[in-house]
Amino acid sequence: MRPLFHPALEDIKPEAILYALSDPERVAIFAKLAGAGGGGTCSALADLGNRVIPKSSLSNHFKVLRESGLIMSERQGVEMRNQTRCTELDERFPGLIRAILTAYGQLPGQPKAN
Repeated sequence: MRPLFHPALEDIKPEAILYALSDPERVAIFAKLAGAGGGGTCSALADLGNRVIPKSSLSNHFKVLRESGLIMSERQGVEMRNQTRCTELDERFPGLIRAILTAYGQLPGQPKAN
């Protein structure tokens, strides 16, 4: 199995974060992860309420989130455990993640935008 790519904090670019969070499904997945205490499995995040994301699409969404530096993923048996890097990212880019999630109405604890 290939090792997973996770950029070092100093290699994370704001344009990669903006690209990753330009897709509403990825924002919803990331917000769900952040709202779940910062972590969760891929299968637990496939249901976005109004629809279930197919495994192939979900896999690609997690790859984009991981390679942009938004999440860290770790294999645990047959599951992939994902965790946000919100704390690290907020130190490097203060307020960026919060501003993006707020703009989408996806900030955990905030009413969802329609």
